[in-house]
Amino acid sequence: MNPAEPNRGLERVKFQLRADGIPDEARNPLRTGIHSRGYLPHVKREGASYFVTFRLADSLPKEVLLRFEQEHAEALRRLTAKATTEQAEEVHRELRRKIERYLDQGAGECHLRQPEIADLVANALRRFHGQQYLLDDWVVMPNHVHVILWPLPNFTLSEILKSRKRHTARQANLFLGRTGETFWQRESYDHWIRNDEEKARIRRYIRMNPVKAGLCKTPEDWKWSSAWPGWNANAAAQPPQT
Repeated sequence: MNPAEPNRGLERVKFQLRADGIPDEARNPLRTGIHSRGYLPHVKREGASYFVTFRLADSLPKEVLLRFEQEHAEALRRLTAKATTEQAEEVHRELRRKIERYLDQGAGECHLRQPEIADLVANALRRFHGQQYLLDDWVVMPNHVHVILWPLPNFTLSEILKSRKRHTARQANLFLGRTGETFWQRESYDHWIRNDEEKARIRRYIRMNPVKAGLCKTPEDWKWSSAWPGWNANAAAQPPQT
């Protein structure tokens, strides 16, 4: 796709979202509205919960991601002017499903497989629960992280993710003895959760992710997940933030 060529599918998504009552860039789009870093529109709605996926820098080769994005762009181009929001959302969900299936194969060095690094990421997610956001279900997989969270007033999803990724990247690289190497992929995938039914489906997906990936037999067996009973037992034990 020519970068100078307008993404008509994305424009149709924006039009439909505005028609459904979601404000556009008139306000800060990082709080409420629509912004994009490429093919995938990031829809923000103040007061909403989000399903977020962020992954290690080497977990998805560029050629694989490019193929997925080309297929995604082609699917958007095939949408007609009468396409509904749900049809457009299904195109975006299919892109996320392709990426998640690939991630579950364990591509890359999978630094999060090391217990010490998985621990520091899990603790970093829990660090500002109740202060900057409300943390729902989450899981740390060998090469990616899934989380549902609700930003508290005065905090945006973008600010929260930037802080957590920056902190964990610094600590993980120190542990690995690396200097100046990228730990997380810059782009995160976020999805505004529309209703309780969708949230319940995403919760099931997050909890079952390590089981389906063959890492454990039951969700409760995976220590680096909100399903692990030990997190509740040690809820008061939070590491200092640096």
